[in-house]
Formats: sequence, C-alpha cells, structure tokens
Amino acid sequence: MRVIGITGGIGSGKSRVLSFLEERFGAIVCQADRVAWELQEPGEKCYLAITAHFGTGILHADGTLDRASLGQIVFSKEEELLALNEIMHPEVKRSIRKRIEEEEKKGTTLFVLEAALLIEEDYGEICDELWYIYTSEPIRRQRLKESRGYSDAKINAIMASQLSEEVFRRECKRVIDNSGRFEETCAQIEEAIEQLGEK
Repeated sequence: MRVIGITGGIGSGKSRVLSFLEERFGAIVCQADRVAWELQEPGEKCYLAITAHFGTGILHADGTLDRASLGQIVFSKEEELLALNEIMHPEVKRSIRKRIEEEEKKGTTLFVLEAALLIEEDYGEICDELWYIYTSEPIRRQRLKESRGYSDAKINAIMASQLSEEVFRRECKRVIDNSGRFEETCAQIEEAIEQLGEK
C-alpha cells in the first residue's frame, strides 16, 4: 500500500484534490482534522484535556466543543496554539497509524492523508511521499473570502500561523500547482501517481 501525505496552506484547494484521488484512484482518504474532531467528542481523552486547559467557556450549551471560540483563542495566542497541539497531535497520529494498519490488512492500495501540520508533526515518517498543493496567495485569499466569508484579518492570522511556501517546497517530494484550471492539476496528479507506482 502506498501512503501519500497531502499538505498546503489554507485555501489551496486540498479538498478538491482529495476528492479527485478518491474518485479517480479509489484512494482511502483520511483527514487529520476529522480524526481530531472525533477525538474531541464529549468524554474522549482529548476533550477532557482541552476543557481542563481552556475551561468550559469553549463549550456549547449541550457540552460539545465550540470550535469557533477555541479557534479565536489559539489563533490569537501562540502559546495557546502550542498547548492545543500538544494535547491533540500525539493522539491524532496514534489514531491515523491505526487506520493505516487496518487499511493495509484490507488490501487497500492507496491511502491519502491530509493534514495541515503534516511537516511539523513528522508525518513523513509514515508516508511514502509528501505532496505540497501550491496555489498563489492572491487566489487563496479570494477563495477564502468567497467560500468561507473570511475577513482579511482572519486570513492574515491563519496564514501567519502556517509554514512558508519555501518550507513546504523544501520538505515535500512533489509540488502540485493548483493555481490554474483544475484539469491541469489532475494531469499533474495522474503523472505523480504513475511515477509512484513505478517505485
């Protein structure tokens, strides 16, 4: 089984790339954010650790995590983002490793992992290749405003917390340019998968 790690800055179009890999190649797609959400459900280990650190002010009335409130805290204070990462990332990685093992037993041929912190959390150790989905910053900003209604201030804060393009390019085996027509992106992915299969 081949394991590909997908990363890139916010607004780069990673979700569309994941959908293409799933539909075209039958890839099993695992998104670290969704794994994290499952681990943040009431009663789960990460949920208990988060509420112990950040308090109950980040909860909805029904006791579930208010991710918007938590996001406001961690994206405005670096030390709080670090604290959240220390709670979440070891557990997320443990869960993902388990999923990879399960899919390998099933005979899955392609497992795709998407994670914003793929590089920072050393997911390269469990992936055959890391791919950087590159999209120019003006296009990313436009997408985030149109699709999510983000303000410039919010976009600036999130982008400032992410790795630079230089680091993404240095750490990833492949760069998929998603700035143009999506058909061009698909052609790059097709070529990359073909080369991966030749190894």
